[in-house]
Amino acid sequence: MIDHGLLTGTLLALELAAQVATLAHLLLGRRDVSSTVGWAGLVILAPLTGLALYWLLGINRITRKAHRLRPQTSEASDRAELAGERRAHRVLQAEYPNLVRLGHLGDALTGLPLEAGNRVEPLIDGDQAYPRMLEAIDRARETIGLSTYIFDNDSVGRLFANALERAHRRGVVVRVLIDGVGQRYSRPPMPRVLRRRGIPTAVFLASVLPVKSQYLNLRNHRKILVVDGRIGFTGGLNIRAGCLMASCPRNPIQDLHLRVEGPVVRFLVEAFDLDWTFTTGERLGGDAWYPVPAQVGPTLARGVPDGPDEDFDIIRRMILGALTTARERVRIVSPYFLPDQTLITALNVTALRGVAVEILMPERNNLKLVQWAAQAQAEQLLEGHCRIRLSPSPFDHTKLMLIDEAWSFLGSANWDARSLRLNFEYNLECYDRRLARRLHGLVDAKLAASRELSLDELAGRSIPAKLRDGFARLFSPYL
Repeated sequence: MIDHGLLTGTLLALELAAQVATLAHLLLGRRDVSSTVGWAGLVILAPLTGLALYWLLGINRITRKAHRLRPQTSEASDRAELAGERRAHRVLQAEYPNLVRLGHLGDALTGLPLEAGNRVEPLIDGDQAYPRMLEAIDRARETIGLSTYIFDNDSVGRLFANALERAHRRGVVVRVLIDGVGQRYSRPPMPRVLRRRGIPTAVFLASVLPVKSQYLNLRNHRKILVVDGRIGFTGGLNIRAGCLMASCPRNPIQDLHLRVEGPVVRFLVEAFDLDWTFTTGERLGGDAWYPVPAQVGPTLARGVPDGPDEDFDIIRRMILGALTTARERVRIVSPYFLPDQTLITALNVTALRGVAVEILMPERNNLKLVQWAAQAQAEQLLEGHCRIRLSPSPFDHTKLMLIDEAWSFLGSANWDARSLRLNFEYNLECYDRRLARRLHGLVDAKLAASRELSLDELAGRSIPAKLRDGFARLFSPYL
């Protein structure tokens, strides 16, 4: 016979031991205090649920070590990197003296140098970006590396699949990396389709759950295309028909992407290489992947990788450093704007010292929880003299930060905890007045179509709406 008293006691002892072990793991970790307190409270007050959620979602199981995965570059590109770093800082000192300290911050955070001699071209929506990306794929001679969060099996996805297959058949080395959650946005998943065509394709952290979810942890949110090590594309644009405005999609998505040429392309290759090696074990290297691109333009640029590994918290600290250097204006465009308290305070302090801080986010977000949480935070930003403007439909997925008239920061990262602490992201830091003027022009057009959010409007919300928004804000570290 089963001794129910003994069984109950054993289960309680096991539960207590699991709680103690989990709390010890929390205390020994390096997460921030509020997150530690939140997880500890959940584990103590709701042991079964808290233990399951923490060990499933609360732990970073990625332990990529830079010295283990360092790409096998070419000797020529290594020599060019050293020479380029010295040249870039001479240009920075001569042309952008007010930003020299910000340049040094980027050096220290990323361990990657600024590169001079780049050409960075903004591309609006899939209408401008997709034709240029497909053209680059069709002109590839040696290598293609493509990493994306979403690669839908739709009309646009099939255009890319066809172009990649053509390149593969003519002897180009093609490697495609798709996120494990992002692959589930369409059926059949594109990795399966590409593999059937013989294209080497890998899935980054394939999910054990047969679902798509914006809230699953540790996603590879980077968007990188590199062709022959000389032409790169990066930004916020996924591969899907909804980003092609001319086709009048049912759920249109505006976005911003970049076409990049010059020495900085090497670092887009390196970011792709590290993710590919981590996922498959195959190292990509040599002159085919790491040639020495010529200097082709005026932009000083640096790739800024970020992720829950050795690159942890880089983009967030770059943002904080940039805010301290701003003298006249800061402009931020983000679809998911949920900054933590440190960033909110930094934005408020920047505005209170006389810098114009403008924040543009969608009036109607595609994620309701994010919209409600953002509304709950907006009052604090407005009281700190920041200005918030709301963009109308179609949904704007652009991620962009501009400081004064010369510094631009754009890529895949949103202003939320998911991007800044959990996802693998990739931004490009650029020093170029002409590029900044063009990007300011794009923001001007967006602002002209937007409307301003006021404190009176927020105060006029109903009590149920305020309660809903305040409750949603509690989940902002996990959205």
